[in-house]
Amino acid sequence: MKILVVGGGSGGHITPAIAVVREILAIKPRARVEFWTDRKYYGNVVKITTLGKGDVNMKVRKVWSGKFRRYAGWKLRDYFVAWRVTLLDLILKNILGFFGFIAGIVQSFFRLAFSKERPDVIFLKGGFVGLPVGIVAKWLAIPYVIHESDATPGLANRILMKGATKVAMGMKFETTRVVPVLSKSGKPILNEDGTEQTRVEEILGREKWVFTGTPISYEFRKVSDARRESLKKVFGFTSKKPLVVVTGGSQGAVHINKAVAEILPKLLEFAQVGLVAGRKHYLEMTELKKYEVWEDAELKSGFRMWEFNSNMSELFGAADVVVSRAGATTIAELASLAKPVILIPFGELAGGHQTKNAERLEGIGAARCIDDAEMVAKPTRLLNEIRDLAGDAKARERLAEKLHEEAKLDSAKQLAEIILEVVEHEKA
Repeated sequence: MKILVVGGGSGGHITPAIAVVREILAIKPRARVEFWTDRKYYGNVVKITTLGKGDVNMKVRKVWSGKFRRYAGWKLRDYFVAWRVTLLDLILKNILGFFGFIAGIVQSFFRLAFSKERPDVIFLKGGFVGLPVGIVAKWLAIPYVIHESDATPGLANRILMKGATKVAMGMKFETTRVVPVLSKSGKPILNEDGTEQTRVEEILGREKWVFTGTPISYEFRKVSDARRESLKKVFGFTSKKPLVVVTGGSQGAVHINKAVAEILPKLLEFAQVGLVAGRKHYLEMTELKKYEVWEDAELKSGFRMWEFNSNMSELFGAADVVVSRAGATTIAELASLAKPVILIPFGELAGGHQTKNAERLEGIGAARCIDDAEMVAKPTRLLNEIRDLAGDAKARERLAEKLHEEAKLDSAKQLAEIILEVVEHEKA
């Protein structure tokens, strides 16, 4: 049995895919697993598989892919005046992305069509990296399973869903929609009262959709109060003040970093702070190192900053409050850990995935949310939200319990079983 797993583009697609691979190998130890990822994350995947827990054994290969850059809610004029990107920059990057996409299709075709041993099934963990592989898999009639983490499907998954054998959902979202009934000329047909006739339409075959939650590593599990206090000591913190852990993901989030930098002196008056600034933005934040004061190997200031922390399960476990972007994988990890969280979705992402993730959780009382633009304009908005939550143990407990209800602790195992069932069905 050979299984191909494809994931990349962000760390949020890598770690869930590795969690599924672990479960596949636990069920079928003799299965041969190959992992394709983009050049940017190739080193990460190799590191995880060679320096990890010793339970993942697979071949890792790079695959060409192309990212198409879009920004939610932007009009044409926005690209001319934005400080982050210009229209020319966007066009050039998308041209390169298109050629990367074509190269990925050609590369995937030759690898899959002329392989001595085709995969029995392909698992696509979302993102632009899987798009060329999925298109070729459909051409070659190789079954594939998709996992969509967010509250609304991304562009790549929307393209691939129709040909998928199974579509696994990380968050529940609508699989039907109400559409107008049209005449042969394409105009809406009206009822006697003048309203439009409508019908319920299934989105790409609801029978293939299954809610699994987002798979996460088994290290992300709820900890006791005693364990939380013990973990604080591991990172140099004390039990005297609540610990606030702030992260924008493995690459970091410049808006969150800058807001924390502005409010940090006041934050440290009532809390300890652990900031994961991210690989991309760490050097911009080194000025904050002046707040990280050690004496005789003991942290005296209550502040630490990392470029990247490889023990995020323990760092999150130590936290009393977490401030984070609203990526689906991070949300799943925090739900499993039962942590009170303040989400700051990045609203400019195409499709508004993070915003929809955050709005859904805020709507059911499982998280507090701050609009990114509002925080940039007024960082004290973040300060006040943290102060309110850090000082209210009962509110923290309510949020944590509600978010924990969203956790699917068996997600990785369920997905592994679905993938293996597809193989058995194809062989039958």
